[in-house]
Amino acid sequence: MATRYWVVSLPVPTSASSLWSRLQESVSKHSFDTPLYRFNTPDLRVGTLDSLLSLSDDLLKSNSFVEGVTHKIRRQIEELERGSGGESNALTVDGVPVDSYLTRFVWDEAKYPTMSPLREIVDGIHVQVAKIEDDLKVRVAEHNNVRSQLNAINRKQTGSLAVRDLSNLVKPEDIITSEHLVTLLAVVPKYSQKDWLSSYETLATYVVPRSSKKLHEDNEYALYTVTIFGRVADNFKTSARERGFQIRDFEYSPETQESRKQELEKLMLDQDTIRTSLLQWCYTSYGEVFSSWMHFCAVRVFAESILRYGLPPSFLSVVLAPSVKSEKKARSILEGLSDSANSTYWKSEDELGGMGSLGGDADSHPYVSFTINLV
Repeated sequence: MATRYWVVSLPVPTSASSLWSRLQESVSKHSFDTPLYRFNTPDLRVGTLDSLLSLSDDLLKSNSFVEGVTHKIRRQIEELERGSGGESNALTVDGVPVDSYLTRFVWDEAKYPTMSPLREIVDGIHVQVAKIEDDLKVRVAEHNNVRSQLNAINRKQTGSLAVRDLSNLVKPEDIITSEHLVTLLAVVPKYSQKDWLSSYETLATYVVPRSSKKLHEDNEYALYTVTIFGRVADNFKTSARERGFQIRDFEYSPETQESRKQELEKLMLDQDTIRTSLLQWCYTSYGEVFSSWMHFCAVRVFAESILRYGLPPSFLSVVLAPSVKSEKKARSILEGLSDSANSTYWKSEDELGGMGSLGGDADSHPYVSFTINLV
């Protein structure tokens, strides 16, 4: 599938059908690998010259906005599919692949009545796409919020012993809690374990001898228990900290452990539900925005053709998808078929040292031309 298309309109000297035949013949003869299609631009309401000039000032800006939202939704789809290890499905407009929708474009009269003023059509498209963009932001924020909560829990589960949640590493039998005795959990640097085992009994008075037991070890630390009299706990923590051992605050609670487990399961379920909903919405909304974008392009090619070629409307609009190596030949064919009266003025940027462009992505040629990038 091609991802880069030119939308072009050529002035019609006598009849559109004969110009179309000449274009087809020239492309097949001199640039045979360039796909060529009619772009069906309807007979829209022209309005006044002032209104067209005013509209043309906003067309580039509005096009950038609509195109930007299209790509934003596409990237979101790719990110969601990549996150689940899948591949993106074909992007469609009501089941029609987007490249086919572009190359076989048909104006939706029910949605955009051709008798409406051009400004009204353009503003309507802008408002609709802006609403979809706002909806996207809300939905993505909701998805990211759940994902952030899950990541925070996973960091606690998988981080080093100095910071991670210890509840799934400690069993009920590891903890002694009585009127006088308490069990503390010490995080000991991996290479200081001998120091810990030889010194923990002397870090405070009333430490139960041989009460330290290793529960877990990671790349940096080891987790030990130690049982002491409750009244010396603060002294023990201070002495341990001075020796480079960290005493973690921990209270064994089966209820807390169960609630954390349920919270994790709920978040994972929420993430799957929200992700599925967001993905479906993105596929649907991409189709809506892409359709709006193509209607916008039709308005744009119509307005620019009137401003370029004058009234009454008499132009042929087409879509081409030339390969990089065929671009120069395709441009030469199009220039040869356009009215050459102004050809010496409409030079490329390269030929005029960068001064030939009218602005934005409007290419400088003796005919209307702009580019559509699907990715």
